[in-house]
Amino acid sequence: MDTRPEGAPSLRRPTVADFRSSLGLGLRDFLANPVTDLFFASFFVIVGLIMGWITYATGQTFWLILAVLGFPLVGALAALGFYETSRLRAAGEPIHFADVLRVVWTSKSGQLPWLATIIVVIFLFWFFLGHMIFALFLGLSPMTNVSTSLEVFLRPDGLMMLGFGTVIGAIFATVVFSLSVLGMPMLLDRDVDFMTAMLRSMSAVRDSFALYILWGIFIGVVTLAAMIPLFLGLFIAMPVLGHATWHLYRRVTGQGA
Repeated sequence: MDTRPEGAPSLRRPTVADFRSSLGLGLRDFLANPVTDLFFASFFVIVGLIMGWITYATGQTFWLILAVLGFPLVGALAALGFYETSRLRAAGEPIHFADVLRVVWTSKSGQLPWLATIIVVIFLFWFFLGHMIFALFLGLSPMTNVSTSLEVFLRPDGLMMLGFGTVIGAIFATVVFSLSVLGMPMLLDRDVDFMTAMLRSMSAVRDSFALYILWGIFIGVVTLAAMIPLFLGLFIAMPVLGHATWHLYRRVTGQGA
């Protein structure tokens, strides 16, 4: 029987202190439960390595640019394990890996997969649009291997493509961030449908746009920096950011400290 509260909670406007405190609590949760966190973080690292190997092995490392820029879009999909760990810790309940894994597995029959599907569709559409942007600006050039043909991107049309693509990618990232930053933890915390969670999250981001966007930029920069050493930095970055997202949600719903 589902014992979660029904309906979406009220969301207050966040403050800078909320983001700072959430990040500190996220780091604390990671240090308290490193084994469970490293297991869930390994999915990010493995997917990143596979993604890089495929694009390199096929000789089309141009796609690695799109994959790396779009990779944070799907970051919310594997964050449920971090949310559940933080929830148990805040409730003073014992944290067992099997229990956390069970919650993540049983969520497949709830509302979460619908929101996850939307994120994946946006990610795939970003790949398609990225190909169109490449064709628009560099249509007369072959699919470029970025490891051997960097000069192509330093030409005027290459720089224009990178600039235009960055703007479009930022729009995609903002949309996904807006619907997931509070929508994902809300689906774990409440008995609510995915459309309500998604719209309530986007409404909250709209009402405090500057603060949430700065938080989103911070997440994006940390995630991209963590990818540089063969994606290995994600072992730390993703758990800390995942826990911090849960604590931010708890604070703006009045449940946190």
